Amino acid sequence: MTNTGKASSNKVSKAAKAVSNNSGLLYVVATPIGNLEDITRRSVRVLSEADLIAAEDTRHSKKLLQHLGISVKTIAFHEHNERTRTPELLGLLREGQCIALISDAGTPLVSDPGFRLVCAAHAAGIRVVPVPGPCAAVAALSVAGLPTDRFVFEGFPPARTRARDAFFERLKHEPRTLIFYETPHRLRASLNAMTAAFGSGREAVVARELTKKFETILTGTLGELGAVFVGQRDARPRGEFVILVHGAAPSAARTPSSEAERILRALLRELSVKQSAALASEITGVNRRKLYQLALSLQRR
Repeated sequence: MTNTGKASSNKVSKAAKAVSNNSGLLYVVATPIGNLEDITRRSVRVLSEADLIAAEDTRHSKKLLQHLGISVKTIAFHEHNERTRTPELLGLLREGQCIALISDAGTPLVSDPGFRLVCAAHAAGIRVVPVPGPCAAVAALSVAGLPTDRFVFEGFPPARTRARDAFFERLKHEPRTLIFYETPHRLRASLNAMTAAFGSGREAVVARELTKKFETILTGTLGELGAVFVGQRDARPRGEFVILVHGAAPSAARTPSSEAERILRALLRELSVKQSAALASEITGVNRRKLYQLALSLQRR
């Protein structure tokens, strides 16, 4: 026991020493999602003092940096070059440089690149510093009028029809408020798929162009919201969208679905009734007792 404690202590000491060495700092900086007045004074200072800015799209970020009067060297860091560029940036951080990571808008890593770099920095003992600010998902949630005590961010739904339908079907019984991002050309398809999976009466919100000139926040049921955009079929929806959906009612969340039954059947081939029910409950969120009774019924069949 004593040796284990010493080993653990040494690990902590080495990690602490690594973070406090002469390596640089990686700042994860949130930028405005539309209204440039939302930039924080701290964000401006960090961007001004950084040795390098890693931006998702240098052409897009150039406008913001010019507006702020910042002329720090900027390089592209996006989903297509993140794997190859991470070692390069890690090397600069090890040399003592301070790098600011920004995305096109909002908070980096939230449906934006940067995950590999942040993980690599932590592994190398380099300090990663958050500089918080705007995030479209949280901004939309704050004004949606849906429950905010528990929510889940699901990012962009799959682009292909079958994958998208299955994606929403898996979330049918999720009791927390659901938050999605969606592109203009897939908005109608996603609203239709949500209606099919969750029901036309489920409360929802579509937030468009948050903090911008044409900001729009539409509330209603999925059926009503879908009808709004179907009525605009001649014109493709424009802007950036956040879709929020009320979570499933507790009774619905506890009712075994066909998906839960399928999972239960598969588990019963290898595990006992009790084990299968417990694991299926953990996977699906369905009440364990209901799944246990269903497992007994399936076993009898």
